[in-house]
Amino acid sequence: MMLDDTQCYRALLSHDARFDGRFFVGVRTTRIYCRPVCTVKPPLAKNCRYFPSAAAAEIEGFRPCLRCRPELAPGFATVDANRRLAQSAARLIDDGRLQEASLEDLATQLSVTDRHLRRVFQQEFGVSPVEYAQTQRLLLAKRLLTDTDMTVLDVALASGFASLRRFNDLFKKRYRMTPGELRKSRGAKSPTDRLVFDLAYRPPYDWPATLAFLAKRAITGVEVVDDKRYRRTMRAGKLSGWIEVVPAPKRAALRVTVSASLALALPSVLSRVKALFDLACNPTEIADALGPLAKANPGLRLPGAVDGFEIAVRAILGQQVTVKAAITIAGRFVKAFGDECETPFEGLDRLFPKPEAIATLTQDDVAKHGIIGARARAIIALAQALESGDLSLEPTAEIDATVAALETIPGVGPWTAQYIAMRALAWPDAFPHPDVAVLKAMRHDKPRDALANAEAWRPWRAYAVLHLWKSLEKST
Repeated sequence: MMLDDTQCYRALLSHDARFDGRFFVGVRTTRIYCRPVCTVKPPLAKNCRYFPSAAAAEIEGFRPCLRCRPELAPGFATVDANRRLAQSAARLIDDGRLQEASLEDLATQLSVTDRHLRRVFQQEFGVSPVEYAQTQRLLLAKRLLTDTDMTVLDVALASGFASLRRFNDLFKKRYRMTPGELRKSRGAKSPTDRLVFDLAYRPPYDWPATLAFLAKRAITGVEVVDDKRYRRTMRAGKLSGWIEVVPAPKRAALRVTVSASLALALPSVLSRVKALFDLACNPTEIADALGPLAKANPGLRLPGAVDGFEIAVRAILGQQVTVKAAITIAGRFVKAFGDECETPFEGLDRLFPKPEAIATLTQDDVAKHGIIGARARAIIALAQALESGDLSLEPTAEIDATVAALETIPGVGPWTAQYIAMRALAWPDAFPHPDVAVLKAMRHDKPRDALANAEAWRPWRAYAVLHLWKSLEKST
């Protein structure tokens, strides 16, 4: 949003949750910065400065409020090209990529020059990518120090710092206290075998609808869903473990429990959870754009992915069959090729296969588990493309090029490519127009007619698809 001082101050006075995460306010007299929903007494207008990101506030010498905790603020979705580039870079940084790669490597992955990336990032967030990464590491460390019983050394490593000394020095410089001093004010701590985080979202959030969507598509061994919570196994690099997600009590957030085995991959894990549950969504903005279509369910979210390959395989297996049939076949696929994973939950014991485990298989290896030959070939070709680096299924991938590359894989058509774009690439304007349910809900016989009429829903056509599917559920 444009940081107009008058508008920002009005939002601050109203504590309107719709502005949470869209800007931060720094108070000149205290040198503290807050979220616009902070419950402390509002400062005088003349003492306020406004920033587009937490990193922009910190680089100017402001430290985070201990009450509203800026690290808990939700993100926000964008579709503009430059803003999408900046958000893609931020997503990679949140995923911990700058811990092992340079900014040049990041820019190469995003198919731009590092100079262009720095310029766009500065425009969007008010700081450089490196400064943003530094702030994200510190905010994660602050959260771990406050909410868990991890040692300071483990906190430093989990937050992406290469040395304890560097962590201590930067923490004290930024926050004017040592990590130990912060711990004196912490509340309840997580058990040592798990870590608990609250990830904020902008209400409304239709949690029952999201849970029902995931439950209907849950793969045996990988996911367990009941009427209150979502659990699944997860792989992050060489680490593996499990997560559990439930609504947080008394606040607009999801409570995420992460197994201790994933502690050193927290940036990546939390980033993927945010993508899976679409926590960056601004539902009011989308509902306004979709109009009557979204009126009945304004809090619908677009479920994303923790693993792009998993979503792509699901899409291929789901071609021309029911969701139930596709999940049954997916369960066989996981049982045959997925690794075992130890969890404390019954029925949760498998990791979805990695592309490298599938790329060397033959068609017969896959087909003998009840998978049609053409789909078996498509899955193997997909795995090979990912392993060779010719294809990326991360949300940061370039949309048009990725969709085009997917459609070159034999057995992957427009429906499959668009569905993958919806979920794996988190593209809000994806539209699988050949989808039978979409055509039925729109009362069209021809996909091209549905595509033409969906123009009115741009750039939120993926959300329109969810509402169309939902309308069919209510009519049956």
